[in-house]
Amino acid sequence: MAQQPPVQPHVERPGPTEFRDPIVRRELQRAAVWFGVALLIAGVIFLAHPLLLIIGGMILAVILDGGTRLLGRVLPIARGWRLLLVILFGFGFVGWVFYYAGTTFASQFETLRAVVEAQAANLYGWAQRIGLVTDPSPGTIGQQLMGSVGRLTSAVGSALGALTSLILILVIGIFIAIEPHLYDRGIAWMLPLRYRERFYRIGDCVGFTLRRLLAGRIVGMVFEGIFTYLMLAWVGRLFGIPPLPMAALLGLITGLLAFIPNIGAIVSGLLMVAVGFSAGPEQGVWAIIVYFLVQNIDGYLVLPYIARRTVDLAPAVVLATQLLFGALFGLLGVLLADSILATIKVTLQELSKYRASDEPTRPRKPKAGARAARAARGPPGGRPASTPR
Repeated sequence: MAQQPPVQPHVERPGPTEFRDPIVRRELQRAAVWFGVALLIAGVIFLAHPLLLIIGGMILAVILDGGTRLLGRVLPIARGWRLLLVILFGFGFVGWVFYYAGTTFASQFETLRAVVEAQAANLYGWAQRIGLVTDPSPGTIGQQLMGSVGRLTSAVGSALGALTSLILILVIGIFIAIEPHLYDRGIAWMLPLRYRERFYRIGDCVGFTLRRLLAGRIVGMVFEGIFTYLMLAWVGRLFGIPPLPMAALLGLITGLLAFIPNIGAIVSGLLMVAVGFSAGPEQGVWAIIVYFLVQNIDGYLVLPYIARRTVDLAPAVVLATQLLFGALFGLLGVLLADSILATIKVTLQELSKYRASDEPTRPRKPKAGARAARAARGPPGGRPASTPR
């Protein structure tokens, strides 16, 4: 009979459910990271509208908190009373603007719409005559421009949806502004103990940056609105230019659109120039001059002085973020794009500082020539390595 080979002992190897194996643990960690990224992307897609409402409420809370801190410098009372005064003043100002606009500009809004449509038709006809546009229907351009807006625009586009979104943002912002540290502690409770102090410091830096950024934005809105009205209605008379029609309405629209950087300035400038050329060539040229004066003074004097200690955001990056957020999330994404971008940039900057401080300093390796010279000298206090003992 042939001799059978010896039976090899069976060695048990860890299976895919054995977490004690370091290889399995490492692969599970990688899979968990990718699974978490996929869940995050799915959550952003399906929960984008409520997430943006929460972010809008947080930004409103930053505005209210900044106003409360500023009022505390001149009015030494409890924080709750200062916050109440800021809320009442804000609601009163917004109510006055809507009342004044509703009673004074009710007929001018329809006139402005007619003027803009007529100027757009004239511009389209001129482009068609010189061969820039071949489609005889100007409506297709608007459809193409609006075609990239995401499906979430319909959720905010209706009057009821916009009113509901505004109420939710107000409620969330007021609740967060009443007790901001309560929500900070709630988020920090979910983090490990060694990261909580770091979280509080990063939160303070983000809050400081957003307060400065939004304060500069509000000051810019007031400046652009008042300066535009004065230049269009009164200063032009000094040069023999008749005042532009709807100057007060254009000043109000310019001030409101100044909250949206880049895009708001472009829209308000187009409206101003369209109304100016509808009244005459002199008013049109003067509207162009006023637009460049307002934007340059606000961009190079007012905003840098107010927000000189905030995060430096490149205009091209802000515009690209606004276009991306506008295509994905609609108007609400455009309004919140720069604040979200500033938050992300400050967070990454602070995290990079902590990471650099956590890394141990490694000694530099000496070069080949230095190693040879050190070997020739030998140990400190002894003979050279090449000298026989």
